[in-house]
Amino acid sequence: MAKNITKIALKGVALAMGVAVIVMSTLKTLDVNTGVSMLGMGLAALALVSLQDDAK
Repeated sequence: MAKNITKIALKGVALAMGVAVIVMSTLKTLDVNTGVSMLGMGLAALALVSLQDDAK
């Protein structure tokens, strides 16, 4: 159960980072370096989910 919640939370973080980058970029309030960092955090969250799936 706890692993399931962790997977959902990490996928939510990745989705939120992607949406935040799109919205902030549209509003022209996003620096390129910040955007790349946010997308990197989202990608790292997805990588953690993938590693948890492979551990089964």
